[in-house]
Amino acid sequence: MLTYPMLILFCLTLGLAPFFPKPHIVEKLQMLFSGTLHRPIDIFDLLLHAAPFILLGYRIVQDIRGA
Repeated sequence: MLTYPMLILFCLTLGLAPFFPKPHIVEKLQMLFSGTLHRPIDIFDLLLHAAPFILLGYRIVQDIRGA
C-alpha cells in the first residue's frame, strides 16, 4: 500500500510537473473548464497528472472509512 509521504511526493512531483510557468495540471484543468480540452493527448495528460491526486484522495477516503 502506498504511504502518505510517498503519495504526497508523487503529487508534488508528477502531479505538478512542470512547475514553470504554471503547473501542467492547472493548465489542463483550465482547458477542461473552458471547453477546449478535445485532443486525446491532452485528455491523457490530464489523467496522468491527476492520478497522484486521485490516489491520495482514495487513500484518505479508505482511511476515514476504516477499511
